[in-house]
Amino acid sequence: MRIIAIANQKGGVGKTTTAVNLAAALAELQKKTLLIDLDPQANATSGLGCSPDADGASIYPVLIGQVPIQEQLRTTPYPFLSVIPSEIDLAGCEVEIAQLENPLARLREVIDPLRHDPAFDFVVIDCPPSLGILMTSALAGADGLIIPVQCEFFALEGISKILNLIEKIKAEGFNPNLEVIGVLMTMYDARTKLSEQVLSDVQKHLPEKIFETVIPRTVRLAEAPSHGTPILAYDSGGVGSKSYRALAREFLQRIENLEAKAAVPSSK
Repeated sequence: MRIIAIANQKGGVGKTTTAVNLAAALAELQKKTLLIDLDPQANATSGLGCSPDADGASIYPVLIGQVPIQEQLRTTPYPFLSVIPSEIDLAGCEVEIAQLENPLARLREVIDPLRHDPAFDFVVIDCPPSLGILMTSALAGADGLIIPVQCEFFALEGISKILNLIEKIKAEGFNPNLEVIGVLMTMYDARTKLSEQVLSDVQKHLPEKIFETVIPRTVRLAEAPSHGTPILAYDSGGVGSKSYRALAREFLQRIENLEAKAAVPSSK
């Protein structure tokens, strides 16, 4: 099982859209996938048609040690896709986690029981748009990271901030094996020179990290969350669905490449 964080400290970059739809696309490929909503806004929760606090299920009591993670798993209408919802009370969880002896290890500790559980191939974590303890603990506990970036000015500046945070987490020994799976360009509009320029700049600076798949700006992608469905269910044949299906395939190829690279004995 691999734990993948979807993170960017900047809001409005398509982070939750990517978490929900990548998870749905992996599930469509029959990869057993768990989506953990770590954002107190609970948009990923509602984006899958779940109501926050509907039955008390939430990642919050797991993080503060009240219940084991297995008790908060919930099924969705989509085969191979499960979810652990969020709730607004999660916003206060950072204070409680900060009081622990090793706060950045907390998320890794609570997810650890699932690591060797054949019930899941992937855990996708939708992180909050901030540099607080919830996001940094997700990075400290994840195997890989996808960074969604909107095609706008200052895109590279936003990427550099999170890359610096990753290097700090690795250097301080919290998660030395964290891999950046890729940078995903979102809200791309081929009609504008700005989108073209931003895409070109990121490709130039991070040629090995940027996904070939680019997520377009579409009305249907914006509408899907209000209907409580991933874009794959809301507009299965549309360009948004095609893009996230392509992302899922490219993601799996990158994971396969990383596993092949890790299997090669070191020459040292």
